[in-house]
Amino acid sequence: MSRRLALPFATLFALSLQAHGAPMNKPDIKLNPHPKMRYEITMTVEGAPGGFEAVQGRVDYHVSNPDSVPLTPLSGATVEPQEHTSVEFERVNDTTYKAYVYADRYLDEDYFGRGTCHWALVAVSANLIQGRARFSPMIVADDVFRQKESRRWFANQAYRGSPLSGPDIGTGKRSDYKQPDDTFSVTLQSTERTP
Repeated sequence: MSRRLALPFATLFALSLQAHGAPMNKPDIKLNPHPKMRYEITMTVEGAPGGFEAVQGRVDYHVSNPDSVPLTPLSGATVEPQEHTSVEFERVNDTTYKAYVYADRYLDEDYFGRGTCHWALVAVSANLIQGRARFSPMIVADDVFRQKESRRWFANQAYRGSPLSGPDIGTGKRSDYKQPDDTFSVTLQSTERTP
């Protein structure tokens, strides 16, 4: 390649890399100043061999309309923004905990200059921690809005000494276990509450 062609090619390559290789700027996501969609999540533990060292909660949200989000540089894919927030499950008694979440926690707004981004609840999850074990039941948005329950089963053996290093999401059927009588369940129930 001649020197005369190399300089324009290098300049064009640098400009292209700058335009397409830059990460998408994350906007300042705003909290909804007046959320109204409040839900009580009641968590009930049945048949566990004992208590838990810690109980934590998390709520996941995402932008539900991808046309309001620009394409990601290089890949050309649309990646909807996501937000995660901690939620406190307050202990009611040895087997019951309650948390309160807002489905409309984040403000719908035009964050990218492409139209209003509509934030949506994805799921509410819990982490019940005992030793190395981390039991992680969750309730998805549809069940939250329909005020239904989500019940997950877990092995007592995992409670007594889990070889797992990650979360155990359990199973929806007790019969999935080789020893179904040696299990416990965690149920998450949603109830709409006025703010």
